[in-house]
Amino acid sequence: MSEGGEVVSVIGIREGVIVYIGESQTEALDKFDNAPSIVDLEGHIAIPGLIDCHNHIVLLGNRPGYHTPLENAYSVADVQNTYQLRANDLPSGSFITTIGGFHPNQFDERRLPTLEELDKIAPDNPVFISYSFAGPASTNSLGKAFFESLAEPPSIGTNGSISIGENNGKALLALRKQLTFEDRKRGVRDAMTYAASVGVTTHLDQGGFPATGTPSDGAGHEDLYSFHLPWLSVYDDEAGIIRLRINFLHMDDSLGVPTVQQRLLNTFKFFGDDMVRTGGIGEFITTDYDGGPFFTQAAQRIAEAGWRLEVHSLTNSDFKTQIQAFESISANNSIEDLRWVVAHVPLITPDYLQRLKKIGGGVNLSGWQYLAGTGPQAGPPFKDILAAGIPAGIGADGMQIAPLNPWIHAYYATTGKKRPR
Repeated sequence: MSEGGEVVSVIGIREGVIVYIGESQTEALDKFDNAPSIVDLEGHIAIPGLIDCHNHIVLLGNRPGYHTPLENAYSVADVQNTYQLRANDLPSGSFITTIGGFHPNQFDERRLPTLEELDKIAPDNPVFISYSFAGPASTNSLGKAFFESLAEPPSIGTNGSISIGENNGKALLALRKQLTFEDRKRGVRDAMTYAASVGVTTHLDQGGFPATGTPSDGAGHEDLYSFHLPWLSVYDDEAGIIRLRINFLHMDDSLGVPTVQQRLLNTFKFFGDDMVRTGGIGEFITTDYDGGPFFTQAAQRIAEAGWRLEVHSLTNSDFKTQIQAFESISANNSIEDLRWVVAHVPLITPDYLQRLKKIGGGVNLSGWQYLAGTGPQAGPPFKDILAAGIPAGIGADGMQIAPLNPWIHAYYATTGKKRPR
């Protein structure tokens, strides 16, 4: 696409740099010293890869079963079609799973598929479909039989329903116990392929919550010291097809902030190569994430070490105490060039946007709450943020409570509508 917005037929890229945009293949070839490879798109349109500056794709790659995104389904029939296509390519008996990344509100029926509906399209594969962090969920007959065979089975309704919380957690834990390292690597490759298919080629991952290995774990929990390993292994295999930047999430609950301190002492910031490298600390650093004493102590150490920090705001008060802590820290140790960010910010106000801007901070926006039907405050005040002139990006926050597909989020951000149909 040219600067004027027109679609062009020839683009030349030399050593990662665009050197020609126009209509002449001959002129494009003149930009190269040696004969380049030529790709015929056969009528398709190439667009630049998008950067998702806030998501949880590393968790997505560690999902049990054959994870199948449902973020582009808008009815139970769409779910059935998606699962039927998936089942056609899988061995009999393999679990088809969807764990997060969608909400029943996006379906015409406003509910999960039933056992009978799932049986119709996956008679030879057990199914587990769960949304948000802790369900509820639904399964089919084969899945129900598997879960009910466990030593501590979840309670499952005759229609395949699994309640939110402990019952969902029991089912999820049982599936996770089946995971092998090779399963995780397969999941990584699937996650990469799906992300690339929707146009997102660079991801700033925000980590997950520390796992307990009990039914209290939800979709957002993992072993934070090992869940990057299957990703790194895929990159070592030279099979990585997207760029990954890794933020490190911490949940320290004391003034010593021991895990943050050890991270700062033993991890190199922005270490890696063009495909995968470390990023910053966040989106949580302590249990008092909204700006308490543990938070302030951790943030102070992060500033002294010169690391990037990203924190999480969802209420009408947490961003205030977070930004106040940033201001206090920056008075003695400038954060102006560290690119500190407050994420989500559905309720941030113009005055605090200016205060954050003044000390060199920025915001990461996401509109995931629109799926849960939370009305006019489902997303951040996009217009106010643009008017403020503060550095801003937008991220999906997928794939636990939100879709990864960037076009769904862009549609909401630009129209305020909840579904593109």
